[in-house]
Amino acid sequence: MQKRYILFLIPFILYIGLLSVLPQMEPDESRYSLIAAAMNESGNYVTPHIKNTVYLEKPPLVSWVTAGFFKIFGENDFSARLFAALCAWGCILLVYFIGKYFRDEKTGVYAAAILTVSSFHFVLGRINILDMPLTFFICLAVWLGYLALNEQKKYLFYLFYFVCALTFLIKGLIGVVFPFAIIIIWLIWIGRWRNILQLFSPVGILIFLAVVCPWIILAQKENPDFLWFFFVREHFLRFTTKMHGKTEPFYYYLPIIIAGTIPWSVYLIKACKIKLLKNFLFGNDENRLLIVWFLFLFLFYTMSSSKLATYIAPLFLPLALFAGCILKKYEENTPAEASQAKKVIFRAAVIIQSLLMIAALFLPPVLQKYSDAEKGLVIMISGNWWLYIILPVIALIAMTFLPDLIFRKFRKGWVFSIYALCALFLGSLLFPLNDFLAPYRSAKVVREAIALNVPQGQDLYQYRINFYGIDFYNKIRTPIVEDFGELSEGIVKLAPEEKKRYFLSVPEFFELGAQKKDIYCITQHKNRLQEITAKMSKTDLLWDNGAFYLLHIRN
Repeated sequence: MQKRYILFLIPFILYIGLLSVLPQMEPDESRYSLIAAAMNESGNYVTPHIKNTVYLEKPPLVSWVTAGFFKIFGENDFSARLFAALCAWGCILLVYFIGKYFRDEKTGVYAAAILTVSSFHFVLGRINILDMPLTFFICLAVWLGYLALNEQKKYLFYLFYFVCALTFLIKGLIGVVFPFAIIIIWLIWIGRWRNILQLFSPVGILIFLAVVCPWIILAQKENPDFLWFFFVREHFLRFTTKMHGKTEPFYYYLPIIIAGTIPWSVYLIKACKIKLLKNFLFGNDENRLLIVWFLFLFLFYTMSSSKLATYIAPLFLPLALFAGCILKKYEENTPAEASQAKKVIFRAAVIIQSLLMIAALFLPPVLQKYSDAEKGLVIMISGNWWLYIILPVIALIAMTFLPDLIFRKFRKGWVFSIYALCALFLGSLLFPLNDFLAPYRSAKVVREAIALNVPQGQDLYQYRINFYGIDFYNKIRTPIVEDFGELSEGIVKLAPEEKKRYFLSVPEFFELGAQKKDIYCITQHKNRLQEITAKMSKTDLLWDNGAFYLLHIRN
């Protein structure tokens, strides 16, 4: 029964049942939704397009799957996020099987529980971007490579190459480099370097090429610059240069890892016994595999010039496995009386964590009083805020005493009570997050206003913003003024007439406004609204929510 809750019921609620609570956030989620929708509309599943411009930065597998879900469930938030959610659930099942293989079924169950309620995994598992599918397939490839070498079964080697190919079709060469590098380094460390050659299977290589080459050949045929853009610019230059923005400090990922294990990680203070830690973990070879898995990815992205928080998602699987093993051992072995100092540290840490998160939940109503649209500080929450935070606050308060109370009374249930409270906290947190983020981070909030105020057939210009969700939710194509960003590479390939209509500079927009009788536009932030009204005196504000402004410019 416990396994059913941990592996199926609670993950289903957290990762599938609550998928539609928040609208898709800008720009990443709506970007990938718009690409998948464009595939279905155009019938071109080879070259991804966004706003009718070629978008070759990423391979198309995630867009293919999302396009399929759109056909089955319709174009909505649920179907857009479903692949990411299923992959997050897949990671939970994967750590269960790894923990079971390394030690026993209970260890796998506890590791799966820990990953389920890791805040990083929970958040990323419900976002329509590439990182969670990439995480699942990279980790599955590492596991299959390990099993193939351990079990010496050919079909496992073939599956390893097949999964590497799918990983390539999600994000390129790292789908091959990461699994091979992790396994090879591990083999060298444990003294099995002679097994390295076994990884290189001729049949496996043919399987890999059969999966990835059709798309590469077709993409190059449709786009003469594809090979240079995809392999050189998006792989080599992205890793070695600052082409995608500033370089973050070397410690960039450390606070992300710490925050990503909240709220369960504080309980390790009580469960960890430094002197017995080695006995609490797996065997030497298994420990070393998980260490290489963690350190290789951590150091790779730390050294990379391009850093994003989501890149390190695969690190949380080995962390969950180690934590599950430690917590299971602690619960099974009635611990000796802890020192008074350790008791104080643990109790203080649990209470401080809960108090800080409760304070964070009470903060938005206070900050709302100081909201200033003129300065771009927009905080908008509804009158339901206090209702939304009741469950998260209850869960946080219960975390400070309930797991220990249950353990003292029943000598079991400590980990499961932590798991249940963390799940309650994370799941209920989505509702205040929706209230806090949706008014200014998602274009869904303007969908009805656009439908009511902008006549069909009229262009709606996005003034110095580019919210893909406006196009996705309203099923229109909006011209963009100035904020081209990642579309720049594709814009240069457009016909001059199309470029002139859909991608304008600020002077071109105001020149058009002086010529046309009616122009409808949408913008964000008060300073941009003031730019428009200063140039165009006959401007009517049709709708606003303090963050978005929908305008009608008359001539």
